[in-house]
Amino acid sequence: MPRFWIANRQLIRAINRSTVLNIIKADGPISRTEIGRLSGLSPATVSEITADLIAEGLIYEKAAGDSTGGRPPILLALNHDAAYVVGLKLAERQISAALTDIEATILCTLTVPVTGMTVVERAVEELAGAVERVITESSLPRERVTGVGIGLAGVIDAERGLCRYSPILGWRDVPLEQLVEEQIGIPVRIDNDVNTLAMAEKWFGAGQGVDDFLVVTVGRGVGLGIVVNGQFYRGTRGGGGEFGHTVMDPHGPACDCGKRGCLEAYVADPALVRAAREAVLQGKLGSVDADELTVEQVTELAREGDETLREILAQAGRMLGMGIANLVNIFNPALIIISGEGVRAGDLLFGPMREAVAQYAFDSLVEDTEIVVQEWGDEAWAWGAASLVLQEIYKSPIHARVPAVSLSMPAT
Repeated sequence: MPRFWIANRQLIRAINRSTVLNIIKADGPISRTEIGRLSGLSPATVSEITADLIAEGLIYEKAAGDSTGGRPPILLALNHDAAYVVGLKLAERQISAALTDIEATILCTLTVPVTGMTVVERAVEELAGAVERVITESSLPRERVTGVGIGLAGVIDAERGLCRYSPILGWRDVPLEQLVEEQIGIPVRIDNDVNTLAMAEKWFGAGQGVDDFLVVTVGRGVGLGIVVNGQFYRGTRGGGGEFGHTVMDPHGPACDCGKRGCLEAYVADPALVRAAREAVLQGKLGSVDADELTVEQVTELAREGDETLREILAQAGRMLGMGIANLVNIFNPALIIISGEGVRAGDLLFGPMREAVAQYAFDSLVEDTEIVVQEWGDEAWAWGAASLVLQEIYKSPIHARVPAVSLSMPAT
């Protein structure tokens, strides 16, 4: 038989396997008959694929379902113990870690304060230490952990495991994936932190079943994760999604990237603090200490009714809304998910944002888009990073761009 046909059959089988596994993930516990109805696959194909998935430990046969006559069907469900992964978010002052099961359910989390992350060797040591700590605290045997995902801000070449540029850490062309993997002896994947959140939303969150959606994060910076036609878009070498560095006004405030007037220079936490400190120096905030002011204080004082700070947040919200209107005009997404630490500002920021989106989006395009502001928890970044590994289990092979993480279970 020609090698082409052999390869083609293997691809079709892999696609069918992915289809069956994702149906069980979404609709399980579920019978083989129902899987066949939803997938369009023959009973023989479904039986063969599910037998393989059971042998691999990814699914198991659960109690029989209700019968409509005859023998009750055996139901199939995901095996929560099939794989455990660790997710890490690397920031300049802390590492957030989470250990999850195959459905991204968080089983253990921790936050490690760190310093000196601009030094690559120190960052690698701290990341490796965070992996060991979260595994130890979970009481899970180390050999049960099948992969580690790492998210960090910047331009990340996920295929090569390379941090091309991180303005926050000051890194260029750092092979972080290889360095950490050599340190811990567990397969590692890295990606931009906002991309990892988008993966988590696609496979386990609000983006499930949505082919075209965006994830916008607001906090230390402003980021964008892009899903188009059900696939993640990263750009040619991982630089796609630098939403925070779209220029809103070339004569605007200075941005950390070296340009002026970037969206991030109006909306991110440092921009809000800078505007609040300027208000203090102008005598508009009473006895507030400008040097000690934090974004948390800005938000809290605004909630308590300070009109100057409420206007600062409103102006930031309007600028963010203009940027999101541009995204609506370019992508026409079904869903935009707003996430990140900045969501804690609530309607003080997002009320004006929604008004600006309605004002600046082209014609009726905004009517096609649902905008959801997610509740935020500090473990969300690490949850996203864990999903970077978990998505290798579920995605179709026609979308594969990096080798899948091995999920072979240890011998018992």
